[in-house]
Amino acid sequence: MGNKNKTISFRVNEDAFETLREIAEERDISLSAVFRDYVDTLVAHDGQVQVVPEHELEQLRNGEDESFPPKVKVPKSFVREHERLELEAEHLREQLEEHKQYVNYLREQLEDENEEVIQLEDLDASEADEPSFRLG
Repeated sequence: MGNKNKTISFRVNEDAFETLREIAEERDISLSAVFRDYVDTLVAHDGQVQVVPEHELEQLRNGEDESFPPKVKVPKSFVREHERLELEAEHLREQLEEHKQYVNYLREQLEDENEEVIQLEDLDASEADEPSFRLG
């Protein structure tokens, strides 16, 4: 069974709505995408999401000794989907190559057959040389 998209509907006050709209405009995404991003984050972290003001986040980052390159936990579903898409892309590239080879084969066949084609202009020219007969 595939995942079906579901609709969530709720009300917010006008100030919160305007703030959310500004966030969406800053990110150059739709208002719906703001909510989808939040829901995806919430689901990916099993509901354990904490909102931290930016200045506190900077303090946390400066206090930690982060290793390089940075490490990020990615949900297994994301990794599986990425691998599936890579395999599909590889398969499509192989199909494209096969189609290109087939098109080249057909072009070669067409070029070989062009030598045997009688052009209509040639037929018209040869008929003009011959007398026409009318039954009358």
